[in-house]
Amino acid sequence: MRKLLTGAAVAVPALFLPAALPVADAAPVRRDLAAMVTLRDVRAHMAAFQEIADFNGGNRAAGNAGYDVSVKYVVGRLRRAGFTPKVQRFTYPYWRERGRPVLARTAPTAASYTWEKDFLTLAYSGSGDVTARAEPVDVPAKGEGTSGCQKADFRRLAEGAIALIQRGSCTFEVKAANAKAAGASAVVIYNRPGEEGPVNGTVSEPSGIPVVGSTHRLGRAMVKAARKGGLRLRVKTRTVHGKRSSSNVIADTARGRVGNVVMAGAHLDSVQAGPGINDNATGAAALLAIAEKIGELGAGNMRNRVRFAWWGAEEEGLRGSAHYVRSLSRADREKIALNLNFDMLGSPNGVRGVYDGDHSSHAGMRAPAGSGAIERMFRAYFKRRGLPTAEAEFNGRSDYGPFIERGIPAGGIATGAGGRKTHAEAALFGGRAGAAYDPCYHRKCDRLKNVNLRLLDGNTDAIAHVLQHLARTTVAVNGGARLNLGRAPSSTPLWWGPHLVR
Repeated sequence: MRKLLTGAAVAVPALFLPAALPVADAAPVRRDLAAMVTLRDVRAHMAAFQEIADFNGGNRAAGNAGYDVSVKYVVGRLRRAGFTPKVQRFTYPYWRERGRPVLARTAPTAASYTWEKDFLTLAYSGSGDVTARAEPVDVPAKGEGTSGCQKADFRRLAEGAIALIQRGSCTFEVKAANAKAAGASAVVIYNRPGEEGPVNGTVSEPSGIPVVGSTHRLGRAMVKAARKGGLRLRVKTRTVHGKRSSSNVIADTARGRVGNVVMAGAHLDSVQAGPGINDNATGAAALLAIAEKIGELGAGNMRNRVRFAWWGAEEEGLRGSAHYVRSLSRADREKIALNLNFDMLGSPNGVRGVYDGDHSSHAGMRAPAGSGAIERMFRAYFKRRGLPTAEAEFNGRSDYGPFIERGIPAGGIATGAGGRKTHAEAALFGGRAGAAYDPCYHRKCDRLKNVNLRLLDGNTDAIAHVLQHLARTTVAVNGGARLNLGRAPSSTPLWWGPHLVR
């Protein structure tokens, strides 16, 4: 679901181009998992998820009936394939906006601002209807700055004032907490220079006061007016929060070393707005089709245990995958060789994005050592088939995030979400430049017709091919055995699931 970087296909050295990936001391390949898994298999599962949504409120969102039935469907199919799946239940903070928010200027002159165009409510904002004097908080003259990142920034803030804060180096959670502790009645966090649109962020935990995010242009205008004196704003939000429960589905192959586990995951939930077929029935269905056939590979091709995971509440902020990683003991965590993540495999105007494991794009987070090898495996497969690829940055927007945080190598494929295809990408992959990768992203129209089947088919083959290779050997990723390197990502992620965190 994720932001894709532009650019031409990345060259892969010739040594990665034989008919099969090089395997140290591996037995000859007897079966081809990519050939065994068909598009028909994947489409059948997608159709089931569509039907589940249609008869259960129109979605498969966590906490709703559509999700619970989706879990039962996956568990049933896995049992038929010989697995003993585990349903891991967890609770997570629940938050919803229950009414149209308001951001308006009441003095020195009146003006109303437009929701979604000029501002948005930050996830986990509190409820309230506040009209008060607005005061800037340590806003920088230029650049990103650290506005609101220290408690001392608020020493001059009047009790009950609305704090005007620029997005910067620390998290929105820190900014909102500091503002509330200083007595602010509401917070407006405006975007940093060079960023378009309002801040689509989260304060991560219920804040207790209204928190909204505006465009940079509006924020700077408010700061200018406030410095002249007399700026008063109205901020109104209507939200609810609490606790809800959801679940993950985890299934291990019977064969393979338990001390060197290859994980492959996809989130199973949709948003409330629709059935979530591209996002992410494509990833969930592809993994399920592969899981149903992987047992036919035989012991010689299954030296490492493969663990399939269908994550719950990804759309609520990576809740299921984060719970899973937290629930592991250190010893069990160190048995995980790597994590593969598949989120949105068939965007109708998509690109073939491979996660940037070697950080060659210098964008997003630097993934742990071994992630670059995973990237090269996918690129080698696509190059052998004459298919171009693009970089997909690790930015924290999908379920690889909790694994990267714990130093576990990661990789995978994504085809694009709500961003717009560039002219360079259109020249490379076809499609419409300037149009969204997925025009139905997080919308009611994300149905079966919203999937690029050709893109999905090729991506499913790539997943099966790379997963079969890693089931035989992970030597290129971790030397054949997982080591506790304790390496954290080189930078804090910008995103945690569907929302910005800083």
